[in-house]
Amino acid sequence: MAFEYAERVKRLPPYLFAEMEKIQKEKISQGIDLISLSIGDPDLPPPDFVVEALAKESSDLKNHNYSFSQGEPVFREAVTVWYKNRFNVDVTHDQVIALLGSKEGLANIARAFVNPGDKVLVPDPAYPVYANGSSILCDAVAIPFPLLENNNFQPHLDDINPENVRMMFLNYPNNPTAATIDKVFLKQAVDFAKDNNVILCYDNAYSEITYDNYRAPSILEIPGAEEVAIEFNSLSKTFNMTGDRIAFAVGNKKLITGLTKIKSQIDSGPPVYTQKTAATALNTYKNCEPPEFLRKNNKILQERRDLLVNTLTKIGYPCKAPKATFYVWVNCKGDSIKFAAKLLDAGVAVTPGVGFGKHGEGYIRITFTQPKERIQEACDRIVDAF
Repeated sequence: MAFEYAERVKRLPPYLFAEMEKIQKEKISQGIDLISLSIGDPDLPPPDFVVEALAKESSDLKNHNYSFSQGEPVFREAVTVWYKNRFNVDVTHDQVIALLGSKEGLANIARAFVNPGDKVLVPDPAYPVYANGSSILCDAVAIPFPLLENNNFQPHLDDINPENVRMMFLNYPNNPTAATIDKVFLKQAVDFAKDNNVILCYDNAYSEITYDNYRAPSILEIPGAEEVAIEFNSLSKTFNMTGDRIAFAVGNKKLITGLTKIKSQIDSGPPVYTQKTAATALNTYKNCEPPEFLRKNNKILQERRDLLVNTLTKIGYPCKAPKATFYVWVNCKGDSIKFAAKLLDAGVAVTPGVGFGKHGEGYIRITFTQPKERIQEACDRIVDAF
């Protein structure tokens, strides 16, 4: 039998990350001690109270039934309280939806509101789901806008043509550049969306992984944002729960309702016991300050960050110490795939910037989601390689 992929699947670009994973597996199979600094998956474990809550909630047999499409009331209540404590933003239950990870929500929001041929503004470089999952797989046209170093990896909104644009994606703290923004820029983004009748999808998954006293804002703190915006966040990075696939979206009621309509047709929501565990986790926030476990985790990550940045600077690749995320975005002064291949030969896996878009070429993304000892070993190998 000869089966053909759908045209929308054929339009997907080659997935560089899959090829990199294949090469890494080959290196490991050859007995090479490979240090992976390429994947944004926290190595630190979930806090004890999350593990204890998960054991308790999963042992309750009532928690193994289907969830509501929009999420369990206890979870959505916890999200509303978290927004009040963390951002001083008041939201209601019907402005919240539970997600099977924020990636799922980012892809499905376009299915609810984007028609074939609509234009979707996507940052470049960026997390590929914006252009691929939300645009190409919804038969829309992804229109990249550049994030350049000379503008601190922020877009020039005045340079963007809004004609026939249906949706726009923004992400700060940013993956892959680790750039951060302030409320002044967010106000400009909200005004752009309102002036041009554009749905603004704001990916805020790294809001809690911050350093040097930086506190990431929510777009919902901006007056008028609820008219045009939906914000995505996750417990993956904050509570080291990447594999538990629990996240949420908050914002404009119609956008939440549209996303709920899509999800009601294709999934049954995250497990009830996961949502109840997530509610316990979110409730550890008592105000806008991070709880103790997160302060400790971020201190560990900051030490790794400093080690990595200092090493790269010493060997001639100066880079800014990021104020958020667990990524360092490095100007590699040349072909990013060749640079990554050279490090791979030295036993260190990093991600070529071109995998995040045309404007990612000339950069590499390095994660610091490994123990400090492995970061040090990786640094020694990088020094030897160059």
